Amino acid sequence: MKSAAGAFLGSAASRLLPATIPFRFFGAALVFHVLAWLALLAGAQQWPHFGGGLGWPLAALHLFTLGVIVMTAIGASLQLLPVATRQPVLNERLPRLIWWLYVPAVAALTLGMGLAFAPLLAAGALAIVCALLLYALLLVANLRGARGMPGVVAHGWAALGCLAVALASALALVGNYVDLPSLGRPAALALHVAFAGYGFMGLLALGLSAILVPMFTLSPLPDARRHLASCAFAVVGLGCAAAAALGNEPRAWQIAAIGAGTIAVALHLTLMHAALRDGMRHDLGRSFVLVKIAWVALAASLLAALALALGTPLPGLATLFGLLLVGAWLLTFTLAMLQRILPFLASMHAARGRRRPPLPSTFSTARPLAIHFACHLAALAGLALALATGSSALAALAAATGAGGAIAYLAFYMVLLRRLAAPAPAGSRPAVAGEG
Repeated sequence: MKSAAGAFLGSAASRLLPATIPFRFFGAALVFHVLAWLALLAGAQQWPHFGGGLGWPLAALHLFTLGVIVMTAIGASLQLLPVATRQPVLNERLPRLIWWLYVPAVAALTLGMGLAFAPLLAAGALAIVCALLLYALLLVANLRGARGMPGVVAHGWAALGCLAVALASALALVGNYVDLPSLGRPAALALHVAFAGYGFMGLLALGLSAILVPMFTLSPLPDARRHLASCAFAVVGLGCAAAAALGNEPRAWQIAAIGAGTIAVALHLTLMHAALRDGMRHDLGRSFVLVKIAWVALAASLLAALALALGTPLPGLATLFGLLLVGAWLLTFTLAMLQRILPFLASMHAARGRRRPPLPSTFSTARPLAIHFACHLAALAGLALALATGSSALAALAAATGAGGAIAYLAFYMVLLRRLAAPAPAGSRPAVAGEG
């Protein structure tokens, strides 16, 4: 059986983008990571009782989703999907344009949310739509005619379809804030949560997992049929979620959506368990502890969604669902994988022109990641406890702890960039005429 690491390394060198392209997305994501926790700190008074509406809790949510998770997904997919699909990137200038458009757009949108200033929010939303449509263009060009890894490709196409619904529902929600005719807020919100959280971001996470988890565990590639089946059940679940948002029998459709989603997650986790079991590398460190926690949170988010669908009278249940979906699953998984991706890509870029390529561990720093690990988990636990007790003081403490962890993670990234920029030792460069 072919290993994911071998498949990646065998063709990655010829399809590596310039380091400045993916690393600028990753760097922006980590800056927004710090800002997201600070925004949550600013909105700590409202967070335990947050029920929607403009303010810093909503800004923090979108800094985490658009600023960290989607930003990282764009950078990772621009580099990983060309290797998985054996298709080059359409145009290297387009990712740079996307970055210059998307980063200030996220800043404008979230600032508009935090300050409750609808015109700034609307301008940011329109710019985000434009940036993500350009990203979709790159993704379509990459997926068309793709060869190999059909499960990854299927997840990519499904994520693109979900992106269209997520953007349309987002514009509908913005329309409600600026008094423009649009889809009703409850239906638009239900569509946006399902198709942005489980759809676009979720399907990208599940699809890229089939590259990343086997690559880092040195295990065989996942079974293509099961991976495709997982994607199919996820799509069915999202279709049911759309029917629940727009139809006349929402509870029945919601339960059907959760049932299909549960099957999709079960199939996915079976594949991931096989990768961990069959991989040649078992000492995976803190990053995969976070990955496993994220997988548990993914399953727990479906239980919370079922409780919401059944009308369980539990205070703060909707906010708990959001914490599980965004914070404990998507954010935790994203940060866990990013701390593996960054040194790996740095080592591949540094290998150019060297006789002996550096190991990924050359670019990693243990202490900042250990600090982030402790702070991230403590922050999530603190937010859950703040929600259970209704304590804004606990929410503020949790947000401050999360911000400390985010700063430590950013320090890890800055050290990595400094080491990547350092000149290669003389003994690692190939000899040229006149040397010696």
